[in-house]
Amino acid sequence: MTEPKKLILNLFEMNTVSHITHGLWSLPENNRHRFNDISYWLELAQILEHGGFDGVFLADVIGAYDVFRGGPETAIREGLQIPSNDPLLVIPAMAAVTERLGFGVTFSTSYEPPFAFARRMSTLDHLTGGRVGWNVVTSYLPNAARNFGLADEIPHDRRYAIADEFLDVVYKLWEGSWDDDAVVADAVGKTYTDPSKVRYIDHVGENFRVAGPHLSQPSPQRTPVLYQATGSPAGIAFAGRHAELVFTGGRSTADFIQNAERMREAAARHGRTADDLKFIVQAGVVVGRTEEEASDKWRTYREQTSLEGILAHAGFPFDPTVFPRETLVRDALAQAGVAEKAVPSAGPDTTIGQLIDGIAGGREGRFFVVGTPKVVADEIERWLDEDGVDGINLRQYHSFDTARDFAELVVPELRARGRLLEGGPTLRERLFGRGPRLPENHIAARYRGGANLTVPMPPLFG
Repeated sequence: MTEPKKLILNLFEMNTVSHITHGLWSLPENNRHRFNDISYWLELAQILEHGGFDGVFLADVIGAYDVFRGGPETAIREGLQIPSNDPLLVIPAMAAVTERLGFGVTFSTSYEPPFAFARRMSTLDHLTGGRVGWNVVTSYLPNAARNFGLADEIPHDRRYAIADEFLDVVYKLWEGSWDDDAVVADAVGKTYTDPSKVRYIDHVGENFRVAGPHLSQPSPQRTPVLYQATGSPAGIAFAGRHAELVFTGGRSTADFIQNAERMREAAARHGRTADDLKFIVQAGVVVGRTEEEASDKWRTYREQTSLEGILAHAGFPFDPTVFPRETLVRDALAQAGVAEKAVPSAGPDTTIGQLIDGIAGGREGRFFVVGTPKVVADEIERWLDEDGVDGINLRQYHSFDTARDFAELVVPELRARGRLLEGGPTLRERLFGRGPRLPENHIAARYRGGANLTVPMPPLFG
């Protein structure tokens, strides 16, 4: 009998008031306003650890959403990812009160240099006992670029070229700068590290010059588990070379399958196998002990969701709320001085009312379910078996009710069906069922033992 496919179960989080469920921070007994308080993160970590979650996936941005209405005021009023804090800094506290919970943390390659980041991630890998992963992103907000001294955001494909070299540098530091047996801790001979087994990397590239050596000794995983969120052609090429878990999606099963297949094909071009990539999607789950209870929760979430928050988050190029509902979108765009292609989802006869209703009610997508534990588990099994999904980042409508509901009602049902992961002291072992290090066919492995440190990595494009 074939073993059922296991679900990678993450909670989708951010060190902020309002992450992606706009306006819901104000719900009764919602704890989101406590994000500055370390007790919030300790309590959340224990809920997830005891509730059967594999990890918490921590999003981040390094700029404000200031396109909608020509400024950041809407985002600031809504608490839309501002104020927000550094996601890396809550991980040690959460790790201290858990034993197996993993941490996938977002960090951008676009504006900060790789050397200091490599040490921060090695430190986290040590402090968590190898339970950390890195969500590799290239920052897209125009305000983020201005925060780091640029006039505007870096062009999309150029960001991926920078990211490719950024990863080349950190691979050299993590995998090639120290030998596995460099640390001898010889108290009698008063030698902690054998200096013949630690080396400079002397990286000289188009974007970075880094001498090394790496300042941290080898951590349990060396290279953290590599996540990536993408769907673009450049992102797919990048994922094929680097990623282990891809956070992607699609409005339909066909969309998701097509995205996943393209990434597997890209991985094969880099000498990797289909099993080297896993795919996680953002999922909305509203569960109740009865259908009525689940429906009541979902009705409350819909009623309290902020349209303005959604529009600000999307960087909407004009404000549809100032026009009468019967106005054609094309006429509103003309009045606002915005090109029609700026709202590609609106057909020629779409009205403002239809556009707003679609925005407010059409955000849940393919990976969404409301119902009893059995209904939810049945749907998750469809995602696993029919769509080919490997895991979910669970969207939070309420903190901590979303996580508690899933842990108390859905996890026992999934566990009874043999759908949950078990074991694995490090994050990579838990997710892939193999050793804590990257496999030998990953491009980072070329630097092990100090090999190839001066050999340029093949270009990502071309």
